[in-house]
Amino acid sequence: MELYYSFSALIVLASIFAYLNYRFLKLPSTIGIMVIAIVVSIFLVLFGETVLPRTFGHLHKLMNSIDFTEVLMGAMLNFLLFAGGIHININDLKEQFRPVLIFSTAGVVISTFIVGFGMFYLLPLVGIKLPFIYCLVFGALISPTDPVAVLSILKQANVSKSLETKVAGESLFNDGMAVVVFTVVLQLAIGKEVDLGVESIGLLLIKEAGGGLLLGVLLGWITSRLMREVDDYIISVLVTLSVVMGGYLIARQMHISGPLTMVAAGLFMGNFNVRFKMKSITQDYLIKFWELIDEILNAVLFLFIGFELLMIKDLNHFIIPGLIAIIVVLAARFISIWGPTKFMSFRTRFSPQTIKVLFWGGIRGGVSIALAMSIPKSEYSNIILSITYCVVVFSIVVQGLTIAKVANPKKIAKEEQEQESIALDDTV
Repeated sequence: MELYYSFSALIVLASIFAYLNYRFLKLPSTIGIMVIAIVVSIFLVLFGETVLPRTFGHLHKLMNSIDFTEVLMGAMLNFLLFAGGIHININDLKEQFRPVLIFSTAGVVISTFIVGFGMFYLLPLVGIKLPFIYCLVFGALISPTDPVAVLSILKQANVSKSLETKVAGESLFNDGMAVVVFTVVLQLAIGKEVDLGVESIGLLLIKEAGGGLLLGVLLGWITSRLMREVDDYIISVLVTLSVVMGGYLIARQMHISGPLTMVAAGLFMGNFNVRFKMKSITQDYLIKFWELIDEILNAVLFLFIGFELLMIKDLNHFIIPGLIAIIVVLAARFISIWGPTKFMSFRTRFSPQTIKVLFWGGIRGGVSIALAMSIPKSEYSNIILSITYCVVVFSIVVQGLTIAKVANPKKIAKEEQEQESIALDDTV
């Protein structure tokens, strides 16, 4: 019952904050909820114990009772990724497959090392000595863009379909590479022996990422065949729920990537609807159900992120290191996007405007915080969690609120046409 009470409290708070945001702040819903939660958290941290001791105690106890890493990585993320995958057109993804693959693999590795070296040399300037291996741990957990944050905020920006697919596709698929890199580096940091051979890491990546994608496609194919015979929206909803909940249990038992399993299953089942001509009413109910699940869980997740401030000790001591981390992470993001585009063939040339949107649209969110909170307690864990929180809040609030202005649809369309004409001239 404790879990039920905790979730009930979060839903009530999320609904109140969503209402307040709608009436007064008028920010995008998820960002507004998080901003209000942060403001409430700051007030409670500063005055809670004297002005509202019972409220402060209850909220602190609530956040302590919830394992954020397990709740997000083991439950919420699966629903959110499936909901994101089910809305992506597989044909659009095929056209952008090469850049999505490169950004979600090589881009993550490049960013991890740039952030690692940057933090190692810059943090001592403000009196913080973080071992290089822990700088790499931070680089690994902060490098993947958060699919939940990206998909939520992309809905507000009127970008072209190809660009939306690049950004959303990268964020959906880079978890596999990020988890492998984070796992290897963290094991080195805590003193465990790890085989750093190319073959060993390659096998780990194939098992984690490849196994997850394969399981997702298999689950999607089996359930799609079943749904083909029963055109009923209630059964369709139940079947998709079973794919998410049962699929995660299978992935966990097999020690493969649950998030990538959900992405693959969602992509397969979302495009299955078109192929087999599901009745419009069934398809409409199914899409609306997953949109509703997406919105509710997003609201709760961003509320979580806002209230995580209550769990960080002495955050004010890490404001300047946090600002350094923001600059380093942004620089790493730009290089990890701009660099690979210079080595792609003419078919995947990127205009300056497209690179700008991909750079600024690399939003970090709950996944980075969850990974930071999974680091075993040590003298460095609170430092990493604090600077991670600074980067995530900046990313969601500043980048999230300005991405729509950065993504100028007319400029992007004009530059994409120019790139296409140059590519055609090169082939002649």
